[in-house]
Amino acid sequence: MTRGRSSKWGPGARLACVAITALWLAGCATIGPGTIPRDRFDYAAAISDSWKSQMLLNLVKARYGDVPVFLDIASAINSYSIETGVSAEAELPRPLAGNSNTFTLGGSSKYTDRPTITYNPLLGEKFSKSLMTPIPPGALLSLIQAGWSAEALLRCCVHSVSGLQNFGQRVLYGRSADPDFVSLLTVLARVQSAGGMGMRVIRDKESQVTTVFFRPRRSGAAPEDVAEVVQLLGIDVNAEEYRVAYGTAPRDAREITILTRSMLEILLDMSSYIDVPSAHVAEKRASPGFADAATAAGGLKPLLRVYSGVERPGDAFVSIRYRDHWFWIDDRDLGSKGIFSFLMFLFTLTESGGGQVSPVITVPAG
Repeated sequence: MTRGRSSKWGPGARLACVAITALWLAGCATIGPGTIPRDRFDYAAAISDSWKSQMLLNLVKARYGDVPVFLDIASAINSYSIETGVSAEAELPRPLAGNSNTFTLGGSSKYTDRPTITYNPLLGEKFSKSLMTPIPPGALLSLIQAGWSAEALLRCCVHSVSGLQNFGQRVLYGRSADPDFVSLLTVLARVQSAGGMGMRVIRDKESQVTTVFFRPRRSGAAPEDVAEVVQLLGIDVNAEEYRVAYGTAPRDAREITILTRSMLEILLDMSSYIDVPSAHVAEKRASPGFADAATAAGGLKPLLRVYSGVERPGDAFVSIRYRDHWFWIDDRDLGSKGIFSFLMFLFTLTESGGGQVSPVITVPAG
């Protein structure tokens, strides 16, 4: 008798293989938990990098007299789906037809990753409140109290303190820094470093009053430094604390006025620290910058260094391309990185928090 060719695996082994394959495909369907650590950090990094690029681009555009445009990411939604299918076919031996048998196994799967990003441009009332409203003096003092450099904050965020003018370099509007303002920055830095100044906020149902005080006896601040601050600001030496108000001129010797800048004014002034090609300045494409008005700055050093060149930088904290040139902040420049990060933080501080604007641009990214 001639025996027919038999399968290497018996029917039971084949059915077991089908069952295992089906279970494996079904297990792949649970993909949700595994996407959290990947998506959360990847999207956070992407949003952070794009935010930095947008801020630097708007700084450069402001230097060229271009209109700054901010586009907020309102939402980032990522949806996943997976579809699986298994098919099996087996032909077992039939006594009257011989011992021939066949075995067929098939499977299919479909994976879909569909992210959707929603953007909101900063327009209208939200633009006005976020970019054109001056920073409240109390918020500025709170940052100083929290440990931010008083010298950097005053240089960046104010026009004047009790009439002492800060340096300003903008298109159609520039001014020199008062020598007394530069002296105030220097001595305030020493007093703050020694813990010789503080603030408190007095609230009632109708108003909020911010006061600042100096305390040489309870800190390491030198009495002569505190005396110089009092003299420069023209305030009462016998007062224990001083009211802080928004404005140019104090009402009396117990008040300190701070004329703060808006976020848009800060961007315009900070753009003066960008190194733009000299040909662009000569051709009136870009306004003169800080380096072109160093004498007007009263000997102050640049707060921020933004370089430019035709070649893409190799080691940049953030870089953008504009008008066929690259602009970037060196990753080894801790001072510039700190000031730039502070600008981004300040932008969130001035966010109006108004009603949610309806999405304008929705881009399916998958």
